[in-house]
Amino acid sequence: MRKLFPLFLLLIFTVKIQAQNNEASLVSPLINQYQADETMLNRKYSLKRSEEYFKRMERFYATWQKQLKALPFNKLTLNERVDYLLLKRDIRADSVSLQQNYTEFKTSIFTLPFASTLLDFEAKRRIGQQQDGKTTQQQFEQLQVAIRKTAKAVESNELAVNPVQAFWAQQTINQYLTVFTEAYKFYDGYDPQFTKATKSVYPEVVDALKDYAAVLGKIAKPANVQDDGSGIIGNPIGRNALLSNLKDEMIAYTPEQIEAIAMREFAWCDAEMLKASQQMGFGNDWKKALEKVKTDYPELGKQPELVYELANEAINFVEKNKLIAIPAMAKDGWRMRMLSPQEQLFAPFFLGGESVLIAYPTEDMSEEAKMMTLRGNNRHFSRAVVFHELIPGHNLQYFMQSRYKPYRKVFSTPFWTEGWSLYWEMLLWDQNFPKSPEDKIGMLFWRMHRCARIIFSMNYHLGKWTPKQCIDFLVDRVGFERANAEAEVRRSFTGGYGPLYQIGYMLGGLQFRALHKELVESGKMTNIQFHDRILRENNMPVEMVRALLTNQQLPENFSTRWKFAGDIK
Repeated sequence: MRKLFPLFLLLIFTVKIQAQNNEASLVSPLINQYQADETMLNRKYSLKRSEEYFKRMERFYATWQKQLKALPFNKLTLNERVDYLLLKRDIRADSVSLQQNYTEFKTSIFTLPFASTLLDFEAKRRIGQQQDGKTTQQQFEQLQVAIRKTAKAVESNELAVNPVQAFWAQQTINQYLTVFTEAYKFYDGYDPQFTKATKSVYPEVVDALKDYAAVLGKIAKPANVQDDGSGIIGNPIGRNALLSNLKDEMIAYTPEQIEAIAMREFAWCDAEMLKASQQMGFGNDWKKALEKVKTDYPELGKQPELVYELANEAINFVEKNKLIAIPAMAKDGWRMRMLSPQEQLFAPFFLGGESVLIAYPTEDMSEEAKMMTLRGNNRHFSRAVVFHELIPGHNLQYFMQSRYKPYRKVFSTPFWTEGWSLYWEMLLWDQNFPKSPEDKIGMLFWRMHRCARIIFSMNYHLGKWTPKQCIDFLVDRVGFERANAEAEVRRSFTGGYGPLYQIGYMLGGLQFRALHKELVESGKMTNIQFHDRILRENNMPVEMVRALLTNQQLPENFSTRWKFAGDIK
């Protein structure tokens, strides 16, 4: 009995610590409510570019800011303060975004002088009001005339519209057209007098809207963008927007300092790449060593078997070295599927989450495309990617996110999501995971890639580089296959990712590495305790993770200040 008593005390202590770490938050119901309310309003007001929508959402954000301000911040626990500050940040950012869109609306709505008729039709449909067929017929006839008159005025330059305004108007017409079509279908066939009166004129309105959109399309382009021959048309946001986004992500560095950090990390990669190249017998010609590595790919049809082998190798390694505790269900639950040729235009390498998505040649690819895919997904590149996408990377993240404080998933940031997987690339390098110089080159290729992502993203969004220059940089500086470089840049600027997404890998990884040094290398936590706590706190800016793990008493006026990569001039 005496021998069991210490074990009992340890169990009680462990349960108590877990309860504290997973404590209920006074703020978490508000986070859920805010998201649900915002989603509901966005569904109801399907016309996002209307005075009605902007006014309603202004009231919504103002109400929530007052509601949050009423909470007794000084009485909140650290866990609750983190939730409070993140919700406050999101409401402020959403409100600022709304005002920016509202300003654009007010300066561009002159391109749609007929909009009130469409808006009125949708407003009546929303409350189910019966619409008189003959009256609506007359309105539709007048509407299509007004649309064509506007299109003619724009085409003749009688109504002067610049490219940015034309781009906005074209997008808005497409939105209006979708809502107008849905609203018409609400009545068509259900109200005989409406259907009979409007059946012939409705298609004329639709055609007029499409024709006007086509006229605008000849003028339109996103701000500050021109095709450089790459066919990739993104939208560089400029320095001020970068600074604003960095503040929201709690990154206390300027774009120029971030590029300097990437260059510093690149220099480390260069030195290590030369060492590996020399070990392979290629001297300082690391590109020849890289070419040799690219030829070591499995024969067609064998890649999925290799993925399974590499996944289990990584799991066994982290468990053997007591780096992280992996739930049995997580090891049992991951899956795999193949990426289609179309998907590989945007994702030439692996992707991950619940499943690992494998990029590999298909029968209908050209021989050149097949070889680029084979070379870009060779054994040594893949060895460094599989654990990034599966365990202990994204698959384990998503497994834990669904089970611990899931309400925090709304605070998702690439600095946590991608930073975590990149951090494991760094940690496994330090733990001697690469078994050969070829393995080292495989890992270094990806770390150089992350450095390059920062450099080309910053230069693109600062207006210094074109997409083609970004592609050339990946080919020349990192050793990408050109088709893979094109897919990478296309994904970065037109794949629906935020402007900071690609810099989140390296910077987030450096944040976690700095935190590891602060807490694990100092002896304050074990690797297992450290990694388990991060995953159980769920997704958020890494500076907030640091506040939780170091028990900081956060002030209500908190502002980011953590120089995780040191002082950069």
